[in-house]
Amino acid sequence: MSTPHIAANKGDFADTVLMPGDPYRSQLIAENFLIDARLVNDVRGVKGYTGLYKGRKISVMASGMGMPSIGIYSYELFNFFGVEKIIRVGSAGSYRKDVKLRDIVLGQAACTDSAFVRQFGLPGDFAPIADFGLLTTAVSEANKLGLTYHVGNILSSDRFYGDGEGLPDWKQPVALWSKMGVLAVEMEAAALYMNAARAGKRALCICTVSDSLVTGEATTAEERQNSFTDMIRLALETAAQE
Repeated sequence: MSTPHIAANKGDFADTVLMPGDPYRSQLIAENFLIDARLVNDVRGVKGYTGLYKGRKISVMASGMGMPSIGIYSYELFNFFGVEKIIRVGSAGSYRKDVKLRDIVLGQAACTDSAFVRQFGLPGDFAPIADFGLLTTAVSEANKLGLTYHVGNILSSDRFYGDGEGLPDWKQPVALWSKMGVLAVEMEAAALYMNAARAGKRALCICTVSDSLVTGEATTAEERQNSFTDMIRLALETAAQE
């Protein structure tokens, strides 16, 4: 069974897939956290693996960057490979002083500046939200692990660079989004949540704060590695409970 972007057989993917953006992070998760992980997809170098975590069959596959990319891969996983749950694991830029470097953000909902929603032909504005069960499980597991986390609205932006003094596009409207309670910005969750809603499936975005667009602080490569380990462990524990 193959699609234009995934070459795998029926049953190769577990019902739950962790989805980082980077194919190398997908490989890292498979090799360091899963037991008996095997490569089930490598089309365009977008690596997908399936293995065991605490006896539970779990898959991990990269999404690439941006909503068009995660839109493709999540659609095919949900609609052609029997996947029921996708947990995005990635990085985010903080929009608030109280959301600090290395904190974890659980995307309860995802605002967006993308036109992704227009394909559905809705007669109004759609609010992309996470699956409540996955979200509450993640909160419970984060408490058990003693992690610092925030739950709330995030922004999924279509642009990393904007036409404004050479700055990342999202750096300019930080105050506008943060005054509405938006915690952080990333580039994929809204499309994932919309595809899950349309397919009747479940999704959650878990991000680590890699930099602050309020203070200008940024994590080092070593700090990101350690922080991402906490996020990955949280995602895996959430998947194992579901």
